[in-house]
Amino acid sequence: MNAIITVVGSDKVGIIAQVSTLLSEHKINIADITQTILSGNFVMMMMVSLDDADISIDELRQILHETSEKLHVEINVMAEKVFSSMNRI
Repeated sequence: MNAIITVVGSDKVGIIAQVSTLLSEHKINIADITQTILSGNFVMMMMVSLDDADISIDELRQILHETSEKLHVEINVMAEKVFSSMNRI
């Protein structure tokens, strides 16, 4: 299963490193990533594969919530199918 992870917040050193390390620890592959800084705000979107993951998407959501509180950013996780349905024109 694929999922979309978004990260938004004030730019600071280590956001990508901490999120990607967490994903790696749970065997979650980053299939695609885009990141930019908009007026000092960090914005990142990742497509990840949970096919080999050792946790569920709900467990991932909880772990990323804890990480978001430590980093003072907003992190959201959504199944790719849900994301695609919500953004269909």
